[in-house]
Amino acid sequence: MKISGGKVFDLQKGFVERDVCFDGALLTPDSRDGGSFDASGCWVIPGLTDVHFHGCVGADLSDGDGDGLQAMAEYQLSRGVTQICPAGMTLLEDRLTKVCQVAAEHRRAGRPGAELVGINLEGPFLSEAKKGAQNGAWLHAPDVAMLRRLMEAAQGLVKLVSVAPELPGAMEFIREVSEDVNVAVAHTTADYDTALEAFRLGAREVTHLFNAMPGFTHRAPGVVGAALDSPWSRVELISDGVHIHPSVVRATFKMFGPDRVVLISDTMRAAGMSDGKYDLGGQEVTVKGPLATLADGTIAGSATDLMACLKAAVSFGIPLADAVRAAAVNPAQAIGIFDRVGSLEPGKRANVVVLNGDLEVKAVFFQGKQVV
Repeated sequence: MKISGGKVFDLQKGFVERDVCFDGALLTPDSRDGGSFDASGCWVIPGLTDVHFHGCVGADLSDGDGDGLQAMAEYQLSRGVTQICPAGMTLLEDRLTKVCQVAAEHRRAGRPGAELVGINLEGPFLSEAKKGAQNGAWLHAPDVAMLRRLMEAAQGLVKLVSVAPELPGAMEFIREVSEDVNVAVAHTTADYDTALEAFRLGAREVTHLFNAMPGFTHRAPGVVGAALDSPWSRVELISDGVHIHPSVVRATFKMFGPDRVVLISDTMRAAGMSDGKYDLGGQEVTVKGPLATLADGTIAGSATDLMACLKAAVSFGIPLADAVRAAAVNPAQAIGIFDRVGSLEPGKRANVVVLNGDLEVKAVFFQGKQVV
């Protein structure tokens, strides 16, 4: 297959005019099978990787339901998200164990849809004061043994774990597990010095920057300032137009640079569904348009998928090449899969998305087969 005529994402140059070729599941320097796709007037980008979303089309990872996880994977693939690393909520250990087991079975069975490349344990090692839409009754102190049990149940799929570094035992937790999993600072009251120590000890990411953490001010820079001063760290950003003001999206890309921002959707089960009432981690959420809230008005995840977040970021003034890097390259690097996905070099998976001039999905190729 040869995709020709489009502007193709390039790691060094942004976008270039060239062909994208593949025969079978891998990208190749040229194509011999004779198939072609005309991408004239379009943008050709790598399939995206969402490392932080909870659900969509009525399903949620925390349900621990295999059919629901498959529905999520199929919807995400239709939206050009070819790799998924869905996030669990704060739950009791037995429910988290089931979530991990279901994910492992999904992976083992090779079920349809976007490739399940990991799971993200957003809870339960979080601060009560900044729990957001997490269920406070199920919060848990940082617990290395518990995390190890969940990692075993997931059979290697746990790629990220969130922790509030000010909690008792958190620093020891970060030091001990950071070689095995990407530790993210999250749902925290940590000040600058505490967060900086967490990054020094091995934390490498911030979960949804600005949300569920102290603000960034001139005398108290907090987690945001500590992350900025820790150049090895990356920051997640929800660019749905609800969680973060467009000006702050622009400022974040300027401060951290496009190589350190990871666009995420943080979607819950209402993504791809109509307005109404839904469940998130055992709590009722009301969805109206792009806004999802608990009864007290707390924002409870997003209803905007990652491709729509990428489009929104561009509408806020982020160059398309930078937005693609933040939604395809950086998340793949963050969870250790960039050697096979996330860019369009020969030898990588033939996971390719064609966007029209309005940045709407025109075609999706997954492992060399056109699925949209």
